[in-house]
Formats: sequence, structure tokens, C-alpha cells
Amino acid sequence: MADIGKYIDKSFEGKEFAEIAELPIDALQGVSKADSEAIQKALNVRTIRQLAENKFVRAAQAIALLAGPKA
Repeated sequence: MADIGKYIDKSFEGKEFAEIAELPIDALQGVSKADSEAIQKALNVRTIRQLAENKFVRAAQAIALLAGPKA
């Protein structure tokens, strides 16, 4: 398993990726419960997987990738 410890809260380290994907958004390091609730309300997503697969998130990632490095 890749080391993703810097991306998820310590209490979830050691879990398989399939388990991590189904965790609530606030399992991501730096995302508070309040932030998670706001994201859930705005994008209608509850899990890390749902956030990653959200059409708006994917569109933003594609635009940033196609735009190239920030000057």
C-alpha cells in the first residue's frame, strides 16, 4: 500500500484504499467536521469516493491540468 498518511487522519492509517474511499470527507487531513458538512451540503457528497467522483471536482481538475503549471 502506498503511504497516504499525509492525506488522511492518523486514526485511519493502515486501512485499505477501498475502506478509505468510503470514509467521510472529514477523514481527509485538514478537513474539519464543519468543512465536511459544508462540502456535503454544497455538492451532495458524503464520502471521499463521492467527492473524488463529483462532476464539478473532476471538471475543475481537468481545467487545471489543461491550463498547465501556474505562472
